[in-house]
Amino acid sequence: MDNYPITISKDKKVHYFEVGEYLHHDEERCKFRVYENGAYVASFTPDEQDFLHICQDPGDIDEDILHLLADKIETHHPQGINDNIRKLKI
Repeated sequence: MDNYPITISKDKKVHYFEVGEYLHHDEERCKFRVYENGAYVASFTPDEQDFLHICQDPGDIDEDILHLLADKIETHHPQGINDNIRKLKI
């Protein structure tokens, strides 16, 4: 899957992120990696109900921004974040 952009605005400051999805993730590798200005800044992994949780935060991103990012990533996948995993297990 191709990376896609996400823009987050908070306190009159705009952050431009790029999100990469990794279909073959496991407990040691997160499903979504987030980049800002080309640098890896965070990653997320879904739970069984398709809610994203912070997996890693090497960019020390503000927690409110991380939650907004998770919401936008979930919205980007209206069919469900874990659909591809469920299909592989069937």
